[in-house]
Amino acid sequence: MPIPHTDVMPEAEFDTLTVSRAGGLPPAVDLLQPVDELPEFASEPDLVCRRVRDELMLDGNARLNLATFVTTWMEPQARELMAETAEKNLADRAEYPQITAMEERCVRMLARLWHAPHPEQVRGCSTTGSSEAAMLGGLALKRRWQKRRRAQGKDTSRPNIVMGANVQVCWKKFANYFEVEPRYVPMEPGRYHLTADTLTAYCDDNTIGVVTILGSTFDGSYEPVADICMALDGYQAATGTDIPVHVDGASGAMVAPFLDPGLMWDFQLERVASINTSGHKYGHVFPGLGWALWRDAEALPDDLVFEVDYLGGSSPSFTLNFSRPGAHVVAQYYSFLRYGVEGLRNLAAQSRSTARALAARIRTIAPYELITDGSELPAFAFRLAPGTQGFTVFDVSHAMRARGWHLPAYSFPAPCQDVSVLRLVVRTGFTAELAGMFIADLTEVTRNLHTSRATLAPPHQPLVTA
Repeated sequence: MPIPHTDVMPEAEFDTLTVSRAGGLPPAVDLLQPVDELPEFASEPDLVCRRVRDELMLDGNARLNLATFVTTWMEPQARELMAETAEKNLADRAEYPQITAMEERCVRMLARLWHAPHPEQVRGCSTTGSSEAAMLGGLALKRRWQKRRRAQGKDTSRPNIVMGANVQVCWKKFANYFEVEPRYVPMEPGRYHLTADTLTAYCDDNTIGVVTILGSTFDGSYEPVADICMALDGYQAATGTDIPVHVDGASGAMVAPFLDPGLMWDFQLERVASINTSGHKYGHVFPGLGWALWRDAEALPDDLVFEVDYLGGSSPSFTLNFSRPGAHVVAQYYSFLRYGVEGLRNLAAQSRSTARALAARIRTIAPYELITDGSELPAFAFRLAPGTQGFTVFDVSHAMRARGWHLPAYSFPAPCQDVSVLRLVVRTGFTAELAGMFIADLTEVTRNLHTSRATLAPPHQPLVTA
């Protein structure tokens, strides 16, 4: 049907503020202008667009980026919704009440998904990513600890937070920025994340909380949140010190509810005070979007909540950032409505199935051995068998990059710094065809490295004696 006539002012067809000077520069000359200086004159939009697009081609194909957990594929309808709402500022809640309502609905959905005993009492918000959400969770732990210590007439100058050495860098930033002593429980050979038996030795009266990771970025494994909570129950019984838990579920909090429904890790555990996740990971939204949820009002101190009277409306705010696009919240709401529980389960199951199949294939390619197998997060780590000579995982990563694959190589923290691994993340959009191409390329790269290094080696190695 035809669009009805309105009295809205039509958009200008020609923006004189962005017109190039008459004639402009010849294209060849224009493209040779410095790229790190603000140009003196305007340029044609198509020319600049082509220039930027051509440069971006050098970044590679995001679908072949096996390093990132971040979403690299969305349905065209979701892309359209993001484009249509990109200019809407989430901070302008009075002007865009429906986006605000969508954010609140997403919080309620997550609260129910994570088994909050009283979803209507949960406090939550969207953030620019799970790093901001994690910092908000840590800050709430610190304020709760300070309030309790002051009520007891005790010193509040030496807070600490306990976490595994495998935590994401955002927690190191939190400890630095908000002046909290980080206590890292080190890895051990064969144990690459926090466990209940290694925890309480690092806790004391100054511990504001324990961070557990549901999906380590090092190897894709889940930390045993329930066991950790039980250990802290025992610690409280022995010492009287009540230490809350924050679950960093940046990736796993959008996987475990669908694939591991019997796993105890969320608000079912009374000691879990807060949870963060990334909507832009297995929430199927382009970066950057995070979510932070607190069990109830007590878990998020009131002094962290600001009533903001802005542009004609008053609303609570407890994020570190203020202005940000509402498009990501719209996209999250779309993905929740679009897929539902069944669809999100199917997407996660496809990713895990592909990850496990890839891990099983890689296990058969000498000289690789698995650290994890993709049975928790759809991600796993593998390494060269000890004693492998002639090349390293870093050589493999470099050779795969030459074929277009982003396959990261890195070493674990001390005292496991001798363990160097490759990590592969499977996301929606990584098809069976791409998986087959990856295995073929990895096999060929490994064969070539074996051959080339053997050719370069001297024909006779000197005998080394003690």
